[in-house]
Amino acid sequence: MAAAAFGIGIVVGLTGMGGGALMTPVLVLFFNVPPLTAVSSDLVASAVMKPVGSAVHLRHGTVNLQLVKWLVIGSVPSAFCGVLLLQLFSDDEQVQHTIKIALGVALLLTAIGLVVRAYLRLAERARRRDGHADPLPTGTPRVTVRPLPTVLLGVVGGLIVGLTSVGSGSLVIIGLMMLYPGLKASQLVGTDLVQAVPLVASAAVAHALFGDLDMAITWPLLIGSIPGVFIGAQMSARLTGGLVRRALAFVLLASALKMLGLGNVQTGAALVATLLLAPPIWMLIRRRHGFPALTPRRPKAAKDVAPLARAGASPHDEAPPRG
Repeated sequence: MAAAAFGIGIVVGLTGMGGGALMTPVLVLFFNVPPLTAVSSDLVASAVMKPVGSAVHLRHGTVNLQLVKWLVIGSVPSAFCGVLLLQLFSDDEQVQHTIKIALGVALLLTAIGLVVRAYLRLAERARRRDGHADPLPTGTPRVTVRPLPTVLLGVVGGLIVGLTSVGSGSLVIIGLMMLYPGLKASQLVGTDLVQAVPLVASAAVAHALFGDLDMAITWPLLIGSIPGVFIGAQMSARLTGGLVRRALAFVLLASALKMLGLGNVQTGAALVATLLLAPPIWMLIRRRHGFPALTPRRPKAAKDVAPLARAGASPHDEAPPRG
């Protein structure tokens, strides 16, 4: 369990997402942990991990505290109520089955959300390249906070997290991207991380009081995931997150199909179809937006390319004469 948590922690450090979306299905599918116990233990472990990344973003000023406030207003009570909803079912077997189905739906939405996020980023790059979008802000971006949609996003995210432990990062950040496209990437991640701290804490407290928390499972998760997150954060500066996010979306799809009760043959057929169809479809989408089918590798002389890139020139353009 600790070894699995260590690997998942590295993925979270690399991508900023995937903690609950990977940890809970791994506990259920590979360690035969009951779904309610897996959700409870994973949330408590996440409540310890989240403040670490949040403190870093707060120190660097990459957090929109107004957005955090409205998200927390919706998510904290909603996450607590999501746990209470689980107790309204008549028997434990029904509760476990309901959590499994809800977890499968949440994982499927998360995988779709990763694809939507990648497409939105590609479309935004194309608009900026063609001059159809405002230039990237140089300072702290100013956004007009929309309280009602932000609170509703918090309510939906909190409810899903309370039921499944999934969505505190991956689903909420997709909603923030759609509501506030002017936010810089660092502020999106920072705001999402900080709002997730009280959200996950609320769900963890509710599961500790009313759920099925098992500290014998929680301790290995903490022992493995905390150093894994630290190492993944260090690796993120050296590895491209795009490849990791593609693999993450594939794993989430496989976990979702199994949680929803598909057999091995149906799950295998769906995964093979995804492997065969997804790459050519993505190549066509890139070409439609005027990008090469495959992402070109960065040249070795990165120091010579960086000034040209900042000035908006292509690496293949002739460099200006010196002197």
